[in-house]
Amino acid sequence: MSHGTVHLTIRAGVASVVFDRPAARNAMTWAMYERLNQICEQLTSDSSVRVVSFRGAGGQAFVAGTDIEQFTTFSSGEDGVAYEKQIDQCIARLESLPMPTLAVIEGWTIGGGLAIATACDFRIATAGSRFGVPIAKTLGNCLSVANLARLCAVFGMPRVKRMLMLAELLTADEALACGFLLQLVEASEIDVSLDKLCERLAALAPLTQSVSKEGLRRLVSHDLPADEDLVRLCYGSDDFREGVEAFVLKKSPVWKGA
Repeated sequence: MSHGTVHLTIRAGVASVVFDRPAARNAMTWAMYERLNQICEQLTSDSSVRVVSFRGAGGQAFVAGTDIEQFTTFSSGEDGVAYEKQIDQCIARLESLPMPTLAVIEGWTIGGGLAIATACDFRIATAGSRFGVPIAKTLGNCLSVANLARLCAVFGMPRVKRMLMLAELLTADEALACGFLLQLVEASEIDVSLDKLCERLAALAPLTQSVSKEGLRRLVSHDLPADEDLVRLCYGSDDFREGVEAFVLKKSPVWKGA
C-alpha cells in the first residue's frame, strides 16, 4: 500500500495543500493525516499566509475517505474511539486555521474527504463531483458527533440522514443548491476560478475574516454531547469487522445488526 503524501506550497501569501495519492483516489493513510496535522500547525503560525486551498491530485477525486485496509488492525471498540478522536483533532485543527480556507473539488468527496471539505470555509467543484458518507453500505462504522454537527451545519439534517442512513451520494447540483458549494465550474476553468477567489479573499480584512470564522466555529461546536458509547458500539461490532473483511476481499458485506 502506497502511504501517499500531502504537499504544501506557499506563493505570494496563498498556500496550496495537495492530497497526493491518486491511484487510491487520494484515500487518506495515517501518514497523510499526520502530515496534514503538521501542515495545519505550520500555517496557523504563519501570518504571511492569507488564503489556503486544499485539493486532491489527479483530477478524479478530492479525497475518497480513509484507506479502509488500515482498519484490519482494529480489534475492539476502543480502537474506533481512538481513531475518531485522532480524526476529530485533525479536522478541528484544519477548521481552526485563522485564514480563509477553500476546498477545490474534482470528483469523489467521500467520508473523511467530506469531513475535510466541510471543515473548509468555502468549496468550489466540477459538475461530476459526488458527496457522501456511504458507510451504511461499506464499513458499518459511524461518525463522531463533532463531524455530524459540521455536516448538519452545511447540509441540513435531512440530507445528512440520506447520506448516512440511505448511503446516498449527493450530486454537485444539489450541493450547490443547498449552499455547500460556493461555485460549480467547468473542469477547464477551475484553476482560473480558484485564482480569482483566492485574490478576492486575500484583499479583504484578515482580522474580520478570522474572528468571524472562529465565532461561527464556536456556534457549531459549542456544548457537543458525548459520543464514545456510540463510536464504541459500531467499531466493536461484528458488522464492522464484516465490513472491513468484505471490502478487502471485494465482496458484499452481510449485515447482522450485532
